[in-house]
Amino acid sequence: MSPESFVYEARYGWSARTARIVIVGLVFAVAGIALPLAWRIIDIVFFGGGALFFLGVICTRRVAFRVDASGVTLGGTPPRYRSGTRFVPWADVKKVVLWQQPQPYGNSVRCIGLERRRAAPPLAGRRGRRFGRATARALVPDHVSGDTLLASRAINSWRLDTDRLTAAVEHFAPDVKIVT
Repeated sequence: MSPESFVYEARYGWSARTARIVIVGLVFAVAGIALPLAWRIIDIVFFGGGALFFLGVICTRRVAFRVDASGVTLGGTPPRYRSGTRFVPWADVKKVVLWQQPQPYGNSVRCIGLERRRAAPPLAGRRGRRFGRATARALVPDHVSGDTLLASRAINSWRLDTDRLTAAVEHFAPDVKIVT
């Protein structure tokens, strides 16, 4: 098999969550037609704009997460895709970490991150690293450090295929563990 057949790539697109957000946004925007003018404008801008934003994210089909021979690419979040995209070479990766990020309303969001080696160059400046440590202490499970949080992405608006991810990591970096 060629090494290219082991490349794992997930792109932004339809998921149950994005479909729900788009449908709810469009329903509220259409229902807002019956409201008085001021509320109608607010409703259409807020709900219609949100639905259009998510449709835009889905239609871009940009890379959300990629594993290949050179390392792992963490795609940026859609509004700031280019500035948020990070590449981490295999030499800097110790573990791939999967976890659930609790949400205040009771649900949780699946996340994927990289635990990097101590000697790896920082992914953020001093202020960003300090923010990552504080956020990790306050909001994420204990096994997720601030550095791992900075090298993480929510699995939102894209799907993670854990079997293909495992095959790709085992092929390209057999010494890197996947931790759940």
